[in-house]
Amino acid sequence: MIVEVVGGADERPEARVVDVDNLARVHLALGQVTDEEAAEALERAGLGKIQDGDTASVDVAALHAAAEPRATTSQWQSEWDAMIATARSQGWLSADGASLQIPVESAAGA
Repeated sequence: MIVEVVGGADERPEARVVDVDNLARVHLALGQVTDEEAAEALERAGLGKIQDGDTASVDVAALHAAAEPRATTSQWQSEWDAMIATARSQGWLSADGASLQIPVESAAGA
């Protein structure tokens, strides 16, 4: 699953959740946007915030709400549950289970 922030000079950057059926890996992909634009777009969408250049914190409930309606596999919820369990075991989930730490990847040349 990818949380991406895309935009350009003539448009307002937006955050969206794509590749929702691939729960093997979750990351934040930044298009050609500034760090400030990315942070603003994530917060405006209610998806989370950028902690530093390498890590973002996403809201688990918001991520689920954005992804689940577009899922196309019948086992999506069980795969989601397994992903959250793995995140918890790896220390990527907050103690209260509300936020998930994910890596940030910038587009080449951004």
